[in-house]
Amino acid sequence: MRINRQLELLALATTTVCLLIRLPNEVTAASVNGARITQVNNHVQLLRPTAPARPASVNDIVDEGILIRTGSSSRAELTFPDETVVRLAANTTFSFQNGIHDLSLTEGAVLVEAPKNTNGATIHAASVAAAISGTTAMIEYHPGVYKFLVLEGTGRVYRPGHLGDSVLVAPGQLVIGNPNVAVSDPVDFDIARFVKTSRFITDLPPLRSEKMILAQSQKQQREKSKKFLVETNMVIFGGGNRVSLVGKAPVPASPTTHPSPSTARTSAQGRE
Repeated sequence: MRINRQLELLALATTTVCLLIRLPNEVTAASVNGARITQVNNHVQLLRPTAPARPASVNDIVDEGILIRTGSSSRAELTFPDETVVRLAANTTFSFQNGIHDLSLTEGAVLVEAPKNTNGATIHAASVAAAISGTTAMIEYHPGVYKFLVLEGTGRVYRPGHLGDSVLVAPGQLVIGNPNVAVSDPVDFDIARFVKTSRFITDLPPLRSEKMILAQSQKQQREKSKKFLVETNMVIFGGGNRVSLVGKAPVPASPTTHPSPSTARTSAQGRE
């Protein structure tokens, strides 16, 4: 009987040790600086510094320093503990440090939805950065050129280390430039056109900020009806930053009336 009692105690102790070993791993998986993969479309990989690349799956936990890479015609979505959402376009390489405070876009495009109750997110792309809080915005980067646009809320694009080289970007505005050159003034783009054509929106579930984006789009429509905003024939097709001219340019209301760069409407289709 004594031997059996000792065996029971040993089994209990073994079980207890197993639980104590597993609990720290569970806590690590739910790290406050980590993110959970909530959407995977086609070919998405996780690249760790000391391990081979592996396919990403929904509910995977992504820790700091891990590269997320999407292939052609692929997309992914990460959700952070504070409900910040980061969506990755095709052919994008992305990582992060310090949670949403240091998002890094190596190449490609990401859409970031940072809720109002967070401390905000900072996205770095080469030598340019964008800071957002209570905002839904997209940033795209390829060597020598970037594009930053805001769907709702406000953002600031700037060059770290260059005092005063920054610009505030309002809803329905975008900035295109070279990350090694001073930040240019924003121009307007058509939010409704972006929402209708961007795969960030059409191929993934609705964003929490959907109603706020719609409200900003409706505000633009009212401004266009009052002629505060004027349609142009400039369009950015698909990915990239090349501005194309389509059809004929709009005819001014009078020979002396011309839309200024700050009020001209660029019908921009988002990258993804």
